[in-house]
Amino acid sequence: MEKYQPQPDHTELLVELHYLPCLDYVSGLLQFRRVRVEAHEHYQKQSYRNRCYVLTANKVDTLTVPVQQGTHHNPVRDLRIDTSQPWQMHHWRCLKSAYGKAPFFDYYAPEFEPVYQKNWAFLFDLNYELLTICLKLVGQRVDLNLTDCYEKVPEVGLFDARSLINPRNRPESYVFYKPKPYAQNFGFDFVPNLSIIDLLFCQGPLATEFLSLK
Repeated sequence: MEKYQPQPDHTELLVELHYLPCLDYVSGLLQFRRVRVEAHEHYQKQSYRNRCYVLTANKVDTLTVPVQQGTHHNPVRDLRIDTSQPWQMHHWRCLKSAYGKAPFFDYYAPEFEPVYQKNWAFLFDLNYELLTICLKLVGQRVDLNLTDCYEKVPEVGLFDARSLINPRNRPESYVFYKPKPYAQNFGFDFVPNLSIIDLLFCQGPLATEFLSLK
């Protein structure tokens, strides 16, 4: 898949919510600035909707928000988190272990820590809260609006990126993101397209320089 090329008739992006989204996702949001968030799709497993990837001392680790069984085909806004699992404690411990010594962890951690101390019922609400925090820390204003209904064929002017950004994509199939190496917390080999949280904790206010398409 070729990188998205801006089109005159595309004025707004249509995309689903992701958990602590990857750089390909955030690059797309910054390219459009006006974004329609899909709020009426059915949940899809094995996607970024409830998982993200971070770089730890030994490997790339997957952080997954557990969801209740038997709800995978329900509307995404009705999808409940499995609160019987201590996922919040696990995720926050992993983030502290992976990024506690990163240059900007102490600056940005207070924005995220309260999220992991709150009892969330719905995945959609969690993802929306984290997305707004990430965009604030990136320092870019993005106009987010929820869809009113599910439309298989979106209206003219929307670029439909629903389900295009997924964990199976390799660098050659990223939709918006052109990897630009930056200093990460571990290792010598740059790992592209991790969660935006990796870029924020490692590069802070310089994050947008690594999200540009130019």
